[in-house]
Amino acid sequence: MKNIIIRAGMSPFDKFDAPHILLNNSIGGNVGNLVYQYSVFRTLMTEDTTITPDYYDYDPKYADEINEKYDCYIIPLADAFRKEFVPSLRKYTALIKKLKIPVVVIGVGLRAPFEPKLDEGFPFDQDVKDFVRAVLEKSGTIGLRGEITSQYLTRLGFREGIDHTVIGCPSMYTFGRELKIRETNITKESTICVNSSKLSPKHVLDFITRGMEEFPNHYFIPQWLKELKLTYLGAPPISKPSSNYPVKMSDPTYMNNKVRYPLNVPAWLDLMKQADLSFGARLHGNIAATIAGTPSIIIPKDARMRELADYHQLTYVWANDITEKTTLSELIEKSDFQKPARRQGENFDNFINFLNKNNLNHIYKDTLVPSFVPLDKKIAETKLQPVVSPISGCSLEEIIARWEKYHPEEDSKEKTIKNLQTKLAEKEKLIKKHQGTMNRKAVKLALKTANMFSFK
Repeated sequence: MKNIIIRAGMSPFDKFDAPHILLNNSIGGNVGNLVYQYSVFRTLMTEDTTITPDYYDYDPKYADEINEKYDCYIIPLADAFRKEFVPSLRKYTALIKKLKIPVVVIGVGLRAPFEPKLDEGFPFDQDVKDFVRAVLEKSGTIGLRGEITSQYLTRLGFREGIDHTVIGCPSMYTFGRELKIRETNITKESTICVNSSKLSPKHVLDFITRGMEEFPNHYFIPQWLKELKLTYLGAPPISKPSSNYPVKMSDPTYMNNKVRYPLNVPAWLDLMKQADLSFGARLHGNIAATIAGTPSIIIPKDARMRELADYHQLTYVWANDITEKTTLSELIEKSDFQKPARRQGENFDNFINFLNKNNLNHIYKDTLVPSFVPLDKKIAETKLQPVVSPISGCSLEEIIARWEKYHPEEDSKEKTIKNLQTKLAEKEKLIKKHQGTMNRKAVKLALKTANMFSFK
C-alpha cells in the first residue's frame, strides 16, 4: 500500500457543509481549487494507493511525521508564483528541504498581467528560485500550467524540458484522454451558467451582465469564499454596490434565487451537465463545464488564464475584442466549442508522460480507458453536500437553521483561537522571564570568571 499526502483543503470524500468550509477555509479562498485537486485525486488513486489531504497545514515542524507516514508529497498548485503567495511558498520550501520523500509539483503557474514583462523580473523571483530548487532535489521535473510560466522559469535559469515542462491544468484530464463536448442548439430559452470575476475590466463585466440579461434562464456560479458566506447567510456584502457584479443579497441575482454555489466537484459537474452553455471570466468555472461536456466561452483577464486558454485551446474571446456592442448570441454564433476536444489527446499524453517521469503510479498505467476507477466507486458510495442556494430563497425554518448552525460553530472557533492566543502569550511571557533569569545568571558568571582571571 502506498500512502500519498497531497496539498488540498479537503478530500473528494469529505462531506463538509457550508459552515465547516467557511470556518476552516477548506477551499483555499476559491472553490475552483477543488477542481484540479479532484482530478489529481482521481488520477493517482489506485487500488493500492491512499491519498490524504494536508488540509493546508504544512508547517515544517511536521517533516519527520510526513517522512515516517508517507511515500510521496503531491503539490497541485494554481498561480502560486505571485506576491500574495510568497509566505506560503517560503513555508513549503522550508518543509520540502526537510523531507526525504519525493515531492512532485503538478501544474504551477505565474500570476502576471495579460502582457507580462518577464524581462523586468518580479519581486518574488528569489523565492520562486528557492522553491523550484528545493522541489527539483526531490523530483524529476516540475509541471507548469503554460508557456508563459515556462518562459519565466527559463529566464530564472531553469532548463525547459528538463527542470520544467508544460502540462496545462490537471483539471482538464479529470476524465482521461477524451473530451466529449455536447453539440447543443442554444436559444434564448436555454439554461446558461454564468461566472464572473470582479478583477476583470469594466467592459468585460458589463458584457457578462448584458449576457445574463440576454439569457434570463441562467444561474450565477460564484467562487470566492466570501461569496459562499453571502449566499449561505445573506451577509455581509462582498464589496461596495456594483452595477455589473452581484455583491449583496438585495441584488436581483441573489433575490431571484439565481445563484448556485458548489461545495464539491461532483455536485458542480452535475449542475454543469444541466446547462446548455457556460460563459464568463472564471477559469475553473468554465473548465468544470468543459469536462462535464457542456460548451463554454471563457474571457481570459491575465497571463495565467491566457496561457491555459492557449494550451488547452479553450473556446475563448479576448477582452480586447469585446466592445459595448458585443452580444453573447454573436459570440455563440462564431464559437467553435470543439476546439478543446481536438487538443485534448496530445495534451493528455504529455501529462501522462510527466507522471511517468516522476515515477508516479496512476489509473492509466495499463490502459488509457480503465474499466475500474477507485475514486468513482467511492464517490458513488458517498452522499455529498448539494449546491448551496441563496438564503433569500429559503423558508424561514431553513434560514434559522443556517444561522443556528453557523454562529455557534463560529463562536466555538473564536473561543478556541482566543484560548490558544492566551496560552501563547503566557508561554512568551514565561520564555522572556527565563531569558531574563538566564541573562542575569550569565552576567554574574561572566563577572565571576573575569574576577578569577583578573590581575591585581
